[in-house]
Amino acid sequence: MKKILVTGANGYIASFVRKENPQFEWILMTRKDADLSNPDSVEAFLNTQDFDICFHTAANATTAICEEQPELAHKINVESTQKIIEACQKKGARLIFCGTEQSFNGKVNHGPFVEEEPLEAVTVYGQNKMECEELIRNQLSDYVILRFSWMMGLSFDGVKASPNIIKNVMHALLTNTPTLFTVNEKRGMTYAKKLAKQFDKIVNLPTDIYHVSNYNQFTTYESAVYVAKQLNANEEQIQKLILPNHERYADRFRDYRLDTKKIESFGITFGTFEENVKEVLSDFGWN
Repeated sequence: MKKILVTGANGYIASFVRKENPQFEWILMTRKDADLSNPDSVEAFLNTQDFDICFHTAANATTAICEEQPELAHKINVESTQKIIEACQKKGARLIFCGTEQSFNGKVNHGPFVEEEPLEAVTVYGQNKMECEELIRNQLSDYVILRFSWMMGLSFDGVKASPNIIKNVMHALLTNTPTLFTVNEKRGMTYAKKLAKQFDKIVNLPTDIYHVSNYNQFTTYESAVYVAKQLNANEEQIQKLILPNHERYADRFRDYRLDTKKIESFGITFGTFEENVKEVLSDFGWN
C-alpha cells in the first residue's frame, strides 16, 4: 500500500481525494502539524514522516491576500514548497503538485492552452505557482504537476467547499442577493470529484505537466446563467440576481481555458461544464 502524505489535508480537494481513495495509506499534514508561513516548521514535520508520494495541495490561493501580502504569500506558496521538494529528494518520493490556470492570466492570446505554452501571470498567486513549477522541474526527476482549472463542488461531511460558480449562484438565488459575474472571461470549471475518482490513475502518470479541466465554451456570466437555469430559476430571477459584470477585465478579455489532450491520452477525462454541473447538483440532491 502506497503511503501518500497530503498537505492541506482538510481542504476541499484533499478531502475529496481521500474520501474516494481509501486504498492508499494517507498521512495528513494540516495547519496544526506545520505552518506554511514558517517553512522551517514544514521541514521539521516532513523529517518525521515516511511516505512514497507527497500530494501538495496546500497554498494561499486567495488573490487579494497574495496581492496585499506578497512576502507572506511567497513563504507559504514557494518557500514551503521548496522544503517539500527537498523532503521528496531525501526520501525518493514522488511529488504531485497542484498548479493553476492562473499561471496563464497574463496571456494576450486566448486558450485553450497546451502544457507547453509559455506561462505569463500578472497576479502574485499565478507568479508563485510559476516559480514553484520551475523549482520542481529543476530539482526533481519524479513529479506530476497538475494545472487545475477553477474547481467546484458543494460542502460535504463537514468539509467546506471553496468559493465556486455553483456556490456563488446558489447564494445569489437563495439569499435574493444580486451578484455580478464576469463577462470578459472564459475558464474551465471542473467538479472536484472528477479528479478524486481518477486519482489512482493520476499517481501513476509519467513525470510531466498535465492540465486538469473540463470543456467550457461559456463566459463566466454565461456559466452562471446556466447554473441558475439548472436550479430552476425563472427568467425574472435571473435578470434580477445573476448580473453581467462588464467592467471587470474590460481592458483585456481573459481566456484561461486549458487544453487537456495530454492527460486524456492516459484515459483521464473531465467531460463538459454542463455535464459537471448536472453531476454536482445530482450528487448533492439539487435536481
